[in-house]
Amino acid sequence: MIKQVYKMLSLAVLLSLSVTTWATPTKVVVRAKAKDAKFIGSSVGGAMVIIRDAATNEILTKGITKGSTGNTNLIMRKAHERYQSIVDDRTAKFEATIDIKAPTFITIQVMAPYNKKQATVTAQTQVWLIPGKDIAGEGIIVEVPGFIIDILAPQTHAFTSLGKTKNQINIIANVVMMCGCTISKGGLWDGDKMEAKALIKRNGESYKTVELKLGKQVNTFEGVLKTTDTGLYEIIVYVYDARTGNTGVDKVNVVIGK
Repeated sequence: MIKQVYKMLSLAVLLSLSVTTWATPTKVVVRAKAKDAKFIGSSVGGAMVIIRDAATNEILTKGITKGSTGNTNLIMRKAHERYQSIVDDRTAKFEATIDIKAPTFITIQVMAPYNKKQATVTAQTQVWLIPGKDIAGEGIIVEVPGFIIDILAPQTHAFTSLGKTKNQINIIANVVMMCGCTISKGGLWDGDKMEAKALIKRNGESYKTVELKLGKQVNTFEGVLKTTDTGLYEIIVYVYDARTGNTGVDKVNVVIGK
C-alpha cells in the first residue's frame, strides 16, 4: 500500500513538473499601419517587427511584414463598427509562433518602412502573451506616423552653377504615405491640403523658405530657390498635414557657385 501511494505521489510530481516546464506554441500576428493610410507591406519593403521579452529584452522572434497594403475601400472609405476587421487575406502581416511556458509581457517594436532609412520610424506597443492563446486574425496593429520623402533635385553634394541656371535652383521632392500610397491633386490623399516647404540654410545659417506645390506628376512637390549668393547650402524639405498631424522630412546638401 505504501509503495502504491509512493508511486502515485511520484507520478503527481512528474506531471506537475511537466506542466511547468513544457512550453506552449502561441501564435501572434503583427501588422504595421501607416497613419491616415493603409498597411505597410511588400511594395515598400515591409516593416521590421521585433518581439522581445519585456522583462529581459531577449528577442523572441523577428521578421518582415509581407503582403499587400490592403483594401482601400475597407480601410479608408467605409465606416467601421466594433469588432469589424479592416484586413483581408492579402493584407501585409508578420506572423510568428512563440513557445512560452507562462504568461509573458512582450514588447513589439516596428521599424517602417524598413527599406527607406531616411523615413524609417520606430513605433512600439506592449501586450501580455498567454500560453496557447493566439493573437491571430487582425492581430496587433501598430500605427506608424509620417511621410516618405525623397529629394530628387538638387542631388546630394551636387555643384550647381548660378550662371548656368539663371540664379534659380529647382527643388523637387517625391512624397508618398508611409505605405507608399499616392499623393495627388484632389485624390484620397490630397496634396493640395498638405503644407510642403523647403527650409534653406546657407553656410550654416538660416537663409530662405521656399513654398512647394504639387507638380504635374503625382507624388511630386516642386519649388524654385532664387539666389545670387554662392556657398554651401542645406535644403530641408518638410511636409505637414494639419488634419492628422502627420509630418515628414528629408535633407540634402549642395554646393552653389558662380
